[in-house]
Amino acid sequence: MEHPLISIVIPTFNRQRELGELLESIVRQRYTPLEVIIVNDCGDSIEWVNSLYPELHIQIMNMDHNVQHVRARNEGVLLAQGEYILLCDDDDLLTDGHIDRMLKALEGGYDLAYSDVEIVHYVQGKKARMPVTRQLFAYDDNLTAMRQFSTFVPSGCLYRKAIHQEIGGFDAAVYHYWDWDFYLRVAAKFSVVRVPVASVLYAFQQGGDNLSDQLDHMRPYLNLLSQKHDLGFLPTKNFFLLLEEPAVKCRRVSSTLVWNGLPYESRLTTMGE
Repeated sequence: MEHPLISIVIPTFNRQRELGELLESIVRQRYTPLEVIIVNDCGDSIEWVNSLYPELHIQIMNMDHNVQHVRARNEGVLLAQGEYILLCDDDDLLTDGHIDRMLKALEGGYDLAYSDVEIVHYVQGKKARMPVTRQLFAYDDNLTAMRQFSTFVPSGCLYRKAIHQEIGGFDAAVYHYWDWDFYLRVAAKFSVVRVPVASVLYAFQQGGDNLSDQLDHMRPYLNLLSQKHDLGFLPTKNFFLLLEEPAVKCRRVSSTLVWNGLPYESRLTTMGE
């Protein structure tokens, strides 16, 4: 392929169906040149991705032991050949036109662009996850407020790979809060823009394996983050309760909704038809 402009980095661990839906959403972007780097964190084989999605230039990095999601992202970034990096969790989705929209934002002179999202609750259907509820997640990006509660969602963000030459990789020491830490380090030295379009679908499953739902394990990492950036005391309340706090509610802003509400059926679940 021609030299990729954008490298999409996806860490994954045993989410075959979700990964298939994400690749389906990437195919629908109809954007080239890009490469897709999937870091299989010592999970089951995902070799099917290349045969089912030959249009995508996919590289699989198979880890020989489980390194967890932050280090897996770092490994993917090191392999990336693109001028820009686009991050995405394996269970999130990019709506049509998302990549073009993020790239246009960077071409306006910014170093990192991120979009608003819709938080989606799913149930497993026969061919795809079926959306049950959807909630707009759109907040202003005032840096002072972002130091109190981060509304930066890394899935779908696009940034210049050269940023890492200045600030290093993602910090695994803060684990759950690697994305908040990344945002603060980037915003301190580079220009960041929020794109007011909810063009990423963020999967949040209460009681599942989503890291954002594991409150019992988060306090030590939040303390480390606070010490690193001198943030003061930060609460570890339930995510949705935090959204109802007055200091957070007053940051809500308008955004453009683009998702038609339909599920993304991947070739993995339709190949037998």
